[in-house]
Amino acid sequence: MKRMKTPLAARRRRHIRVRKRVHGTPQRPRLAVYRSLSHIYAQVIDDVDGRTLAAASDVEKDVRGQGSGKKKAEVATLVGSLVAARAQSAGISRVVFDRGGYPFHGRVKALAEAARAAGLEF
Repeated sequence: MKRMKTPLAARRRRHIRVRKRVHGTPQRPRLAVYRSLSHIYAQVIDDVDGRTLAAASDVEKDVRGQGSGKKKAEVATLVGSLVAARAQSAGISRVVFDRGGYPFHGRVKALAEAARAAGLEF
């Protein structure tokens, strides 16, 4: 079968390649990032139980209020610090980072650096 050569198909192939090595456990869950054209989402996931332990996105009211008029990377910084705070309140301090097949720059990097600065270790 012919392989699709769209950017979405390429991202999915990269994500599968990343997920071969990145797996969340109860001691060290996975911080997964999804980036659309206009929004960014982050979840802390325990893959063993299949549960989401903490989540944050820029479509929430508190982030939307703080992020109005800011650039997308600045909003991603807000989401990163929020997901780190929620993870720490759930008793999580160490995570493994899943960039979701996206390149590690721009909004994904801003989210990761904000989560590190807020106290998450990865």
